[in-house]
Amino acid sequence: MTIPSPRIINILIFLGCAGLMAVALFFEHVVGLEPCYLCIMQRLMVISTGTLALLAALHNPAALGIKIYAVLLTLSALGGGLVSIRQLWLQSLPADQVPACGPGIDYLLDVFPIVEVLEMLLKGDGSCAEVLWSLFGISMPGWVLFAFAGLMAISLFQVFRSA
Repeated sequence: MTIPSPRIINILIFLGCAGLMAVALFFEHVVGLEPCYLCIMQRLMVISTGTLALLAALHNPAALGIKIYAVLLTLSALGGGLVSIRQLWLQSLPADQVPACGPGIDYLLDVFPIVEVLEMLLKGDGSCAEVLWSLFGISMPGWVLFAFAGLMAISLFQVFRSA
């Protein structure tokens, strides 16, 4: 069995991220689940990972470039995984320890500088602790964590693969 080329793997990563975004948009617009702050951050990390993979596929670099893109992909997926873990932690808190719900993101963007908005988004709020959907007892951020772990594993394979 031959291992797909780095370009093909990057295209597959991009398509996987596009699929994740399609599922997220389906849950938002068809099922009616409103994304919380941490959900939005996870989406941004999926988009950044997919964009990096698409750039890597289009660029089709030599061996060093493949490794650089793979490290960037790994870091992007790691960041998304950490956001997922943060949301899972919030969901595991007892009700009396869950942070209060905050204002909407539109208000935050109008009132605060972007750096402060990002800090608030990464902290999450009470709406991030709600489990609105689960499959086999695993909530949405748990499944997203699995996806990020898979993206990281594929990216790390690209880092350490022989040329």
